[in-house]
Amino acid sequence: MIKNILAFLASGIWIGLSEFIRNELLFKSYWLQKYASLGLQFPSGPINNALWGIWSLFLAGVTLFLTRKIRFIESVLVLWTLAFPMMWIVIGNLNVLPMGLLLYAVPLSALEVTIAAVLCKRIA
Repeated sequence: MIKNILAFLASGIWIGLSEFIRNELLFKSYWLQKYASLGLQFPSGPINNALWGIWSLFLAGVTLFLTRKIRFIESVLVLWTLAFPMMWIVIGNLNVLPMGLLLYAVPLSALEVTIAAVLCKRIA
């Protein structure tokens, strides 16, 4: 039980950190430009950041569950598909996705779920 909690926390921290680095440090200018072009303010306040933290923990929970139930590569593929392309379709449909960002987001998000899965597999 303790190992599962540690795996969940480690993968949750990793996912949250990865998202923060990617969206707040590396590519915030993409987001700011896209939102400004729509006449909107980019949401990056405390409540928005807390919701992304909750999203990270949900993804960590699903990561732990899947890595215990199916093969590693299958869990990574399912996790990536559920977490990212589906989100990009939704925010693309809302016209708030900077399309140029996908060039970087696809490999970085794949790396994110792979490392989260490795953490769950090794710790749990």
